[in-house]
Amino acid sequence: MPVHDWTRVDAGIFHHFHLEWIGELSRALNAGLLPADHYALAEQITSLGEPDVLTLRGPTRGLPPDKNPPPGVVLATAPPKVRYRLKTEVDQYAAKAKAVVIRHTSSHQVIAVLEVVSPGNKSSRQRLATFVEKSVALLRSGIHLLIVDLFPPGPRDPQGIHKAIWDEFTDNDFVLPPDKPLTLAAYSGRPFPEAFIEPTAVGANLPEMPLFLTPDVYVYTPLEATYQSAWEAVPAFWRDVLTRPTIPK
Repeated sequence: MPVHDWTRVDAGIFHHFHLEWIGELSRALNAGLLPADHYALAEQITSLGEPDVLTLRGPTRGLPPDKNPPPGVVLATAPPKVRYRLKTEVDQYAAKAKAVVIRHTSSHQVIAVLEVVSPGNKSSRQRLATFVEKSVALLRSGIHLLIVDLFPPGPRDPQGIHKAIWDEFTDNDFVLPPDKPLTLAAYSGRPFPEAFIEPTAVGANLPEMPLFLTPDVYVYTPLEATYQSAWEAVPAFWRDVLTRPTIPK
């Protein structure tokens, strides 16, 4: 199913879709895509200082993730098929939005976060800065990150959300292709993170993107299939608004 132009509708409509998509993504990951000792939850993370962001109380099982590497695709053997791969050489309705948080059963600490960008994340300079700061803090803490941004660049992120994040690690001249202004960005969390970027566009099908579980192991995330399932929960009236032909000016 082609990606829709979500700028056509109010932020509240996308928020409804956003919550459905987060649920579908969590369901798919928990249905066997993640290793048995990992699990996905829909959670709200605004900063690393929040209680229980890094750990949850509960029974533990198995060895810590660094002592028990998860099954998955090994980066060195099969790099993700994305348009850009970037490395750093020098380390240098947003409030309601939920993310998919991957935890490990050994101590229930956060391993990775999957974030779907909402209009509110880019609605002001302060909100964009908050989103970027949170993303950078997660990566520097060793937490892996997958960001899906289905909104085109604006005056606050003229080359998209990835460049806004990557500028915090190193000076860079990343430029989105003019015909693909939307951003899918997977990051391997570490002091010097690595990024895997796949630009996309309205009308394109979503590719599977890597979700890292360790700096060297990832699983593919079924963005297209879960997008289709979440789309079915959008009210018919708004589905019609999003799919009707654009009237030429």
